[in-house]
Amino acid sequence: MATVDVVIPVLNEEHSLGRCIEMLGAFLRDNLPHEWRIVVADNGSTDATLEVATGFAESHPGEVGVIHLDERGRGRALKRAWRESTADVVSYMDVDLSTGLEAFPPLVAAITDEGCHLAWGSRLSRESQTERSFKREFISQSYNRIIRLSMGTHFRDAQCGFKAMSRAAADVLLPHIEDNGWFFDTELLVIAEKRGFRWKEIPVAWEEDPDTRVKVVKTALDDLRGLARLRFGGLPRIAAP
Repeated sequence: MATVDVVIPVLNEEHSLGRCIEMLGAFLRDNLPHEWRIVVADNGSTDATLEVATGFAESHPGEVGVIHLDERGRGRALKRAWRESTADVVSYMDVDLSTGLEAFPPLVAAITDEGCHLAWGSRLSRESQTERSFKREFISQSYNRIIRLSMGTHFRDAQCGFKAMSRAAADVLLPHIEDNGWFFDTELLVIAEKRGFRWKEIPVAWEEDPDTRVKVVKTALDDLRGLARLRFGGLPRIAAP
């Protein structure tokens, strides 16, 4: 039996965090055949998010943990949580649970049973079922096509907030990921594929959160700048464990 940490990076999510922890905890108890822990990674919240997370940690010892960062950035929060973790598998998902949880056990199994270093959800697989606006679909399809053309990679969806990685892969990869924001995911996957890490994309059901605060256009432009850095600045000389 493996140990699994599920990180939930949050910023000002006092109203949605409780529901997320309750739904995720109930699902994991019934469906994940491993020891698990939910870790709330609060990165710079100014509302009561930290208090909500701490309350759950106190009422669910062993099942819920909390870390707090003063600085914002999803990538920064994930680096901190994954580096401090001692679990065999580190993972994360978005607090809105837009990705169907039924894909999580296969995600973990890709690491524990199939020998993959990384696995992640793909909203762009043919088997996936997604509901999102034309704008977000167009930007996502275009961005991921640019990744494949510019970097020579083969994965289809870099930005789905639903990923898992082995402890060994995390130890090798994380020190070389420069981005602390949304481009963290893309940088992680590009380096992993180009350096021979074994990976798998899992088809998912995904429903767009109408209350999302992600600035899609700005995020896409930041990601394009990140791709240029990787394309022309070179990739780290590392090898898969």
